[in-house]
Amino acid sequence: MKGSRGYSRKERRNPTPAKMLRKQQRKRTNSSRPREAYRQRSLTENKHSSFVAPEVWHEATGRENVEIVLDDPGFSYVHPVTEDEVRLRIEELPAKYLQDLEVVHLSRVTQKKALFPCYGMQWGVTVYLYPIEESLSETYVRPPRPQQIIEAKMYGGVWSQAGNEWKLEWTPETIRDYYLNNILIHEIGHINDTRNTSYTDRERYANWFAQEYGFRHSRGLR
Repeated sequence: MKGSRGYSRKERRNPTPAKMLRKQQRKRTNSSRPREAYRQRSLTENKHSSFVAPEVWHEATGRENVEIVLDDPGFSYVHPVTEDEVRLRIEELPAKYLQDLEVVHLSRVTQKKALFPCYGMQWGVTVYLYPIEESLSETYVRPPRPQQIIEAKMYGGVWSQAGNEWKLEWTPETIRDYYLNNILIHEIGHINDTRNTSYTDRERYANWFAQEYGFRHSRGLR
């Protein structure tokens, strides 16, 4: 994302959405996010639905097998996990927790998600997993909360401070572990939560689900 590209006068006046996204991505490669733009672990249709609604909607059709959809992650982004890794991880869950999961969509970055990113999202019968910067390094302008430090450490993520910025750095192995054994399982937990309606209660349940069927299972603690 270093360097720049020249545009014709017409392009400068009326850039297409794709050009605008690429231009914005190039600008922010080596810069930190706005103060309010902490990457969220999870977003669901129960919170700010008009803002976080997915770009691609998958209707519930009663699919017998979970469908894995793969998009190109976008310029300078990567998917931390593969289709096969997601499929194999899903198969480790008890069958009863897969009854209402129909699609796992490895989505691409969008202008909205680039500015206000999240790792994953549940919407209806679908779990969306979003890409991460190919550097595997996230930069923020405010310090992480204690819980964010603890959770990252559980999966091998390392927080550090550089001047007035804070960085969260991963390796290919640690970010894969985090996605497969936390983010993915957390979102599947949301699909299986048929009791709670408030955002706080649904997050509490999904956190428990990810701890029990993600972290503990992957560490042989169950």
